[in-house]
Formats: sequence, structure tokens, C-alpha cells
Amino acid sequence: MKLAVYKIDGSASGKEAILDDSIFAIEPNDHAIYLDVKQYLADQRQGTHKSKERWEVSYSTKKMGRQKGGGGARHGSIKANIYVGGGRVFGPKPRDYSFKLNKKVKQLARFSALSYKAQENAITMVEPFAMEAPKTKDFIKILDAIKANGRKTLVVLPENSNNIYLSSRNLPEVKVITVDEINTYTIMNANHLVMVDGVQDILVERRK
Repeated sequence: MKLAVYKIDGSASGKEAILDDSIFAIEPNDHAIYLDVKQYLADQRQGTHKSKERWEVSYSTKKMGRQKGGGGARHGSIKANIYVGGGRVFGPKPRDYSFKLNKKVKQLARFSALSYKAQENAITMVEPFAMEAPKTKDFIKILDAIKANGRKTLVVLPENSNNIYLSSRNLPEVKVITVDEINTYTIMNANHLVMVDGVQDILVERRK
């Protein structure tokens, strides 16, 4: 698969990027995508939720009333869950939500997500570029020029660029990552994928 490479001013560079079919043109596996996204979101959860059980509630331990003759049910503690302020039954406890996923499944999910973007013509290739200073206005001009503004956009760089990252940080619809950070969730969460020429070669190398 070939894609035209654009300059950051939106004009054609005359070059073409070759996207490996084993990464960008496979038959997408929806279940693998589901599992990888599920694992990614599970890893984001802190798991620090906690409610007090009956033994943890700070109340009097005195028996509320006599055992017999009260005309109602027997109650032994105001800490019981049926009372306001009592302990909670089967409440949440701190836990780890993460789970293991095989590397090959994660790779299949990532390649499936990239193949979906390729099928949707939602990938734009741009020449390598740098920014002398972090300026959001200049970064917006680049996105406008390559027609990637106004929608959720994922920009993938071959290596970290602090100025580009800082320029995009104030744009809620734009996320800038390096090829090391690329994952199924960020790909699927974006409407458009902007890749700097060279990223596709790194993906091929790391697949081996």
C-alpha cells in the first residue's frame, strides 16, 4: 500500500510512503481489539475504591432493644446494613483490575486498528518536521494545512519532540505520541491518524 507524503504546508512532497500490508492491510480482528482496549482501560483504573463494612463502622455496640417482647424483629446492632449509616454488604474493596494479554494478541489488535484506519482513508503521511519553539498557533496551522484539524487527531512521531508535544498539549482533540507509545486504544479513539514519514519503517522493524 502506498500513500503520498505531504509537507507541513499541505503541498505534495512528491514522495510516497510504502505501508507494509502485513501491518496496514490485514483482515481486522475485532475481538483482539476489544481485548486490548479492555486491558488498556483496566490498567487506567486505580482500584482504590472502598466502603466500610459492618465491623468498620464507628457506632455504639450496645444492643438496641430487648430480645423478646418488643413487638418486632430482633436487632442486635445499629451497625447493621439495614440502618442509615450502617455498614455496607458486599461493598467494593481495593483490587487490581489489570490482566495479562499475550503479546501476539496485542500486536494483532494494534495492526487491526491500523488496518481499519487505512481502510477508512484516515491516515495522512507528513514529512519529518520540527518546531523551533512550542507554539500552539503554529501547530494548528500545520493541522489545517494537512486537513487534520477539527476532529480527533492522533499524531505519531518517530521520536520524542518536546516542542511539538507542548504545542499540542492545549488542544483537547489532538494527541501527540511517539511510535513507542502507540497502542490500540489511542488509534481507535482517534478519527484521523497523522504519521510522520519513517514511523511505518519502525513498526515493520519491531514486528520482527
